[in-house]
Amino acid sequence: MKAFITIIALLCLQTTFSQAFSGKGDVKFQVGANFQNNGTGIMGSLDFGLGENISVGIASTYLLGIDKVRDLEGNEEPFAKFEDRIDFRVRFNANLGNVINVDENFDVYPGLYASLKNFGGHLGARYFFTSGFGVFTEVSVPISKYNTDTLTPAEKLHNQVSVNIGASFNI
Repeated sequence: MKAFITIIALLCLQTTFSQAFSGKGDVKFQVGANFQNNGTGIMGSLDFGLGENISVGIASTYLLGIDKVRDLEGNEEPFAKFEDRIDFRVRFNANLGNVINVDENFDVYPGLYASLKNFGGHLGARYFFTSGFGVFTEVSVPISKYNTDTLTPAEKLHNQVSVNIGASFNI
């Protein structure tokens, strides 16, 4: 009987470690690709669980694939400088995986962010195949841009709807 209870306890313990979001103390690292008009790049985020359904974190995106324009001499050059290609965000997530209860390895997280370029919202989902590895996708939408003038093509980077997709890791 002791062996049976021990095996059941170990299986229950393993199940709790494989959840997509486990609450306070949970740390998730995500890395992936960012897609938006006129540019594609890489993104990374780090989220820290503060409560059963709340996490805060940081995220950054750097655009690598920038469309090129011709200057007055006919030379092709990227239209965006370094400061236009990079964005850094602080974010808040409401982790709803245990609320909607589709699967313990699945988490949906709407949230808000403040970045160097704007204030906005995002909606993400992640699914963990093992206790440490999963996949994620996010859609980010700016709500309020800091520059209210007409934006140049370079300023439109990170000031538009973007999609992220990649790998998620438990730390």
